[in-house]
Amino acid sequence: MVAVQLKFVDAGELYVSWRWEHALDQPRVVKVPRALVQEALDDLARAVPSPLPGESAGEALVRSLTHGPLVDRAREVDLAGRLSRALLPHRLAAELNSLLSRGVRPHLRIRPSPSTALVPWEALRVDEGERTVHTTDVSVLPPATVRNAPERRVSPFRGPVVGVLDPRVPGFGDASGLGSVLGQVGPELTALASAQVPGGVRRDDIDRDVLEKALLDASRLLYVGHVTTGGHGLDARLHLSCRADTTGRAAPVGAHRPLTAADIVLGHRPGAPRPWRIPNRVALVACESGGDVRFAEPSGLVTAMVHGGAEYVVSTRWTLPTDAGLTGLVPDFPPTPVLSRAVVAVDAAGDAADPVAALCAWQRDQAAKWEETGDPAYSPVVWAAFQTAWAPAPNGLTAAR
Repeated sequence: MVAVQLKFVDAGELYVSWRWEHALDQPRVVKVPRALVQEALDDLARAVPSPLPGESAGEALVRSLTHGPLVDRAREVDLAGRLSRALLPHRLAAELNSLLSRGVRPHLRIRPSPSTALVPWEALRVDEGERTVHTTDVSVLPPATVRNAPERRVSPFRGPVVGVLDPRVPGFGDASGLGSVLGQVGPELTALASAQVPGGVRRDDIDRDVLEKALLDASRLLYVGHVTTGGHGLDARLHLSCRADTTGRAAPVGAHRPLTAADIVLGHRPGAPRPWRIPNRVALVACESGGDVRFAEPSGLVTAMVHGGAEYVVSTRWTLPTDAGLTGLVPDFPPTPVLSRAVVAVDAAGDAADPVAALCAWQRDQAAKWEETGDPAYSPVVWAAFQTAWAPAPNGLTAAR
């Protein structure tokens, strides 16, 4: 595999560096004036369905899905092209093209900065009808301090799959802010759930103690549900069926206590730290589950999973609209399940020999259909939200269990 590490740093201006992994001693660095990139980044922030300052989650969805560029092909193509021209240095593009001309498909490992956290790198339009995923495999590069931590051991890829699909959150009805994300479940997801442990859709008995135990010998975790962010990265929260009387580091929210990234890194019980064992592959299909890089010191659910033993972590950059939200807000939206289809694709990628390449292949297919048809069922509002963090074992340090 030929891979390049591309890193962005906010220091007034935007600094971009890259180095090829076969020549780590030959880094390249360019300074991009903030004025050349900020307009495109601001337009992206107004395009995605994540709340802007002072905006509610519902208002953000209405803004994005009723008149935003991510559901309008011509405007989305323009935005994706402007982001590509602003963020991908010409010299790097030339180096990538040189490899492609020789039949080599490179792997682009990206370390975003807080100002570029929302950028859908896989969807950047690099040529007519061509996105980044048409020419490269794209993954997120977790912080070196996390992926190379001396105590980190990557879990082996063996054991059962643990699926937590749309768990019921105590005290919150289906139509509430922490209610159902999948709504009416079709046969594909029902079959997927029945094959997994603990498994099941809309169960109310999957709390932190059940999940921690199930992960001890698991190969994968597929979580489909709610994630909310706190004041700092380690306060990022998964919402399981945990009642308020369970132990943990977050304050209860009514009848429910969220599970934080800190609970996973340090353990959720009182006393000495007891970090969770995390399986080799994790997928967090939930709103803004990959929000780690928005913080100056990147930390959150993705870094917690990597620290606990995950090699691959799929997460999302922005708020994911539900199928009900899409059909209710997007004019003439077809009766096609979109979020459920994404869950099936993410789950399949988790079983693939190369999860990064598999997810990129699905995104490539979605991008082609969007370019060809403009069908909102293939809008980047869903498929471009997904990213895969890849952190192979440092120096071959793999856990025995």
